[in-house]
Amino acid sequence: METMKLLSEWRYDPAAIRRGYTGETLHVDLGRLTCTPKPVSEAMKETFVGGRGFGLKLLWDAVTPDTKWDDPENELVIAGGPLCGITQYPGFGKCYTVFLSPLSEQTYDSNAGGYFGPLLKFAGWDALELQGKADQDVVVYIDGDRGVVQVFASPFTEIGATGITEALTEHFAADEAEKRHVSVVSTGVAAEHTYWGCLNMSFYDPRRKVARLKQAGRGGGGTVFRDKRLAAVVVKKTGVSGNANDPADPETLRKVGAKLHKEIHDLDDKQNRMRRVGTAHLVEIMNETHLLPVHNYKFGQHPQGEALASTVFEKYFTHGLPDGCWYGCSLACSHAVDGFELKTGPHKGRKVTVDGPEYETVAALGSNIGIFDPEWVIEANYYADHYGIDTISLGTGLAFVCECVERGYLGKEETAGLDIRFGSADDLMTFIHRMAEGDPFGKIVGQGILRMKDIFARDYGAPRELLEAMGMEAQGIEASEYVPKESIAQWGGYFLTLKGPQHDEAWLIFMDMVARQLPTFEDKAEALHYFPNFRLWFSLVGGCKLPWNDIQPADNKEKYPPNEAAKIPEHVQNYLDLFAAVTGRTITRDELILQSERVYNFQRVFQLRMGKGTRAQHTIPLRALGPVFPDEWEARGDYYDDQLREAGVDPAGKSSEEKIAVLQKHRLEAWETLVDVVYKRRGWDERGIPTVETLNRLGIATPELLELVG
Repeated sequence: METMKLLSEWRYDPAAIRRGYTGETLHVDLGRLTCTPKPVSEAMKETFVGGRGFGLKLLWDAVTPDTKWDDPENELVIAGGPLCGITQYPGFGKCYTVFLSPLSEQTYDSNAGGYFGPLLKFAGWDALELQGKADQDVVVYIDGDRGVVQVFASPFTEIGATGITEALTEHFAADEAEKRHVSVVSTGVAAEHTYWGCLNMSFYDPRRKVARLKQAGRGGGGTVFRDKRLAAVVVKKTGVSGNANDPADPETLRKVGAKLHKEIHDLDDKQNRMRRVGTAHLVEIMNETHLLPVHNYKFGQHPQGEALASTVFEKYFTHGLPDGCWYGCSLACSHAVDGFELKTGPHKGRKVTVDGPEYETVAALGSNIGIFDPEWVIEANYYADHYGIDTISLGTGLAFVCECVERGYLGKEETAGLDIRFGSADDLMTFIHRMAEGDPFGKIVGQGILRMKDIFARDYGAPRELLEAMGMEAQGIEASEYVPKESIAQWGGYFLTLKGPQHDEAWLIFMDMVARQLPTFEDKAEALHYFPNFRLWFSLVGGCKLPWNDIQPADNKEKYPPNEAAKIPEHVQNYLDLFAAVTGRTITRDELILQSERVYNFQRVFQLRMGKGTRAQHTIPLRALGPVFPDEWEARGDYYDDQLREAGVDPAGKSSEEKIAVLQKHRLEAWETLVDVVYKRRGWDERGIPTVETLNRLGIATPELLELVG
């Protein structure tokens, strides 16, 4: 580490932050080893706000309609937003990475906690653009104290997130206290061999004395990172204070934060127990309500589901330590398992700290692949992070392979001797290690379900129609870990998204199926307008969604009508107050949605520019609509028979296959109706393209965008 060769150095005067913005972005050309600052105009702030919006604008300017994910001009753009880095209100350590995805071949954005986003801004930059390709592995270092950007030749022979993060944190911190002011972006060797590469962004935990990892997991950002020959990006900035964002109204910032801190203190143990178990609290809720993915989403419940319940993981998590992934986050949901002894792989025998597992990882690498061993899930979680693999795509992809094996489409000849079935814990763990090593079949699987369907049908003779039916992907992205079969609104929440079935746009299952708050298609369309736009706003300003709805005012449900209560109105007002307190700009609820709508529709037209972004990409697998095979139907026979009766069909005398065909036809018709109604509410035409009127209403009717939608 002490002999890292300096390849390039560029000095700068860190910009002073004014009302949440530094007013400058940093472009690093990895091919030429140059750095260039770019100004942030008032028009850019007005239209794109920050974070994901800035990332999309900068990426738009960097690429052409012909750019592929592995072309040098593709970028990784990392940005936090104007509220990123505030410490008075929980959840504002988020940053967003925007890039062209190897999985979807269109724009993708992925969020992560940790310290990188805030420290990058406090080092003087509203966004970081990483473009070009280095001719060797490199480490980019941004020192906000000295005002210098350096590019070093990488000293690492092993590309692994945990080792690289630990070494660089130690190297760039002058002492133990300074480690809290260093954050590292890294990935692992599996990002070189799969399209599922994730980015790990670190924060140093002084109580545990370890650099912990938060993931920008989805879309293959880690794969782009390694394609650019990046070993790591490091930022350092000391002297961070509560007013580092130069807020316009510090007192309001303090008051609004104090209100939520009190709610968390008083109510968290009675609501979701985020401070005890984090998002793992969802496991038992999903299992109880038939929403926990089991065996590639065939089922939503399993008798062994309780083996993965939050009460089980609570015993593994270390308690009594601050588990926020940015200063001031009293929701503190970033739990960890300490002193976990690894049983397999290159680090066998080591005792390590494992971040999580969170709900999505428990479901993906647990129930969805038929494994109900919490320690197996913890070990898989560790290696997925270290190897740089998105746990959601990994779990959903493996579940697809398991079902293909069990249905006889693949055998040991194709899987290199492994018996990759549901519940085959030893072989599945071995396969994860092989994927990291570049195993040939692992490379096929690591291209994702979209490409696996092509390869399995072409090379192995698997029935293409059934692969399409049971492959839980859309737009090239594997579905995240909720069973959407019984919620029409959630069909849209997964499969009418900008970038694929990821739960960050809308999670409407309870509103739709449990609370029955969305009885008509128009009600569902309204929810599929509001919630994706409201949730997108967090990605513009640098916030985490969990403090919005995983803690609620005690009287929220009694104080507001059901549909309004689902929005958590008092917390929405908190965000309006926070935005004004930092930026000095007062906005209404409608203006908040308008800020998001601009970026949402800009991104939709961006997808169109890249040859996507139409109704043709808004596909849905039959498994997401209902049962595909008889065993799925028969597991809930009475329930599905009732579904047929509600559709006006008498199930008597029909075989399971006949019933499935009737229900599929009915639900496909409902899907097409949903698509039409949602497109109309969003101001899109029947092709799924924003209309000229919509672009004019949003104030983004530039000649470039008008030409694309025309």
